[in-house]
Amino acid sequence: MKIVCLMENTALSDNMLSEHGFSLYVETRKHKMLIDAGQSGAFAENAKTLGVDLSSVDVAMLSHGHYDHSGGLMTFSKINNRAPIYMQINAGGDYYHTNDTLEKYIGIDKEILELPQVKFVDGNVRIDDEISVFAGVKGRRHFPSGNLELTRRIMTDEEGQGKQDGTGNYTFVQDDFSHEQYVVIEDDGKKILISGCAHNGILNILDEFKKIYSCDPDVVVSGFHLMKKNGYSQADEANIRAIAQELKTMNTTFYTGHCTGEEPFDIMKEIMTDNLQYVYSGRKIII
Repeated sequence: MKIVCLMENTALSDNMLSEHGFSLYVETRKHKMLIDAGQSGAFAENAKTLGVDLSSVDVAMLSHGHYDHSGGLMTFSKINNRAPIYMQINAGGDYYHTNDTLEKYIGIDKEILELPQVKFVDGNVRIDDEISVFAGVKGRRHFPSGNLELTRRIMTDEEGQGKQDGTGNYTFVQDDFSHEQYVVIEDDGKKILISGCAHNGILNILDEFKKIYSCDPDVVVSGFHLMKKNGYSQADEANIRAIAQELKTMNTTFYTGHCTGEEPFDIMKEIMTDNLQYVYSGRKIII
């Protein structure tokens, strides 16, 4: 199996583009897959540079309904209008980044939802003997603190009850990330878990994986959503170390980047050593 990072916040070389976004190309014995499409069409330029033919992709996945993973899907659809694009049924929700001074839409371009190749799924689904998807992670241990400013906008009626399809006032509720899904690829006796940002917490996602597959994955490619713009408290660092200590006990190789953050990566790398690698635009992983 071959995994190529088409987009990440950092780049392998000067001829590779980077942006706050994430995109992977995965080639198995049966499939050529696109998992996420970055923030813009830049992932497609990187694909050309890397010799990846996006027109040959036969299945695409959207990890969750945020712009930095979905922004390039319109570009992809112009290159390839045949490959189904699987996303959770609520991936098109009104997702926002909100705090005392900010109300920013971070959901996907609604035009994407109208693409004929989009296939909405509800929860867990098996595509074939190689590819399956699971969702609905409920655990909240070591839940990323950065999630607290990530919300879903809902309309309210006069009594203040949530009403998504009505008119009138609106309010924001904590995003439960039920729109986040995780791709599992089974190839050559190995199980590879691919997530976008692991908003539900990488340990909770792995707990759910073990419930379904009764083992640890051999390889995980995922952001850990530990990045913070305003620095890290002692509690943040303790949380990062606790996550790394638990991941270290697994017989799994982890590749991370994007929303993990450089400082959290350095802390985790010190603990996990060779079990943790960084993935950047242009990196190729052979499994």
